[in-house]
Amino acid sequence: MFPLGSVLFPHMPVLLRVFEDRYLIMLSRILKTEPSEFGIVLIERGQEVGGGEHRFGVGTVAQIAQLETTDEAVGLVAQGGSRIEVVEWLDDDPYPRAEVRELDELVWDASLEPLRQRAEQIVRRTLALASEYTDQAWSATVELSDEPVAGTWQLAAIAPLGELDQVALLRSRSVQELLDGIIESTVAAEEAFRQ
Repeated sequence: MFPLGSVLFPHMPVLLRVFEDRYLIMLSRILKTEPSEFGIVLIERGQEVGGGEHRFGVGTVAQIAQLETTDEAVGLVAQGGSRIEVVEWLDDDPYPRAEVRELDELVWDASLEPLRQRAEQIVRRTLALASEYTDQAWSATVELSDEPVAGTWQLAAIAPLGELDQVALLRSRSVQELLDGIIESTVAAEEAFRQ
């Protein structure tokens, strides 16, 4: 497990710079298997470096797509896969580990297309507004997957929301719940930017 200060969504990339001994040991072990993957969860309290942090119990499997090493660190790009729920945290020695269960994949229903389009319009509008006030990780014109479930997860990831809203979205049990959550949280963010 790799606790981070950010949320990884399914169908999204994450860029990591690994330098702590515990995660270098973890990488050396997971790279021996294919696919090489690990879980990412959001840190609830504490810091990314040094351990001792409190973690949320829902996360995403990250599959290593690229790896580059230097004398100081290992850089990697991983792709978000299935969602997981922590059943039990295990001993952190030599690195954070947990017993997890995979959460059900969300199933697309074509009747949700108007809701998906509305959510996308709201997210893109709010990204454009937010970019007037702060630097945003995503442009309002970023392309999303044509596959509806993947595109909906990507929409959740690019929405200008805080980590707590993102964790709530990650817990969604249906595409409708995810879309409703994206709309509700993004409308609230938009109102905050307008004040």
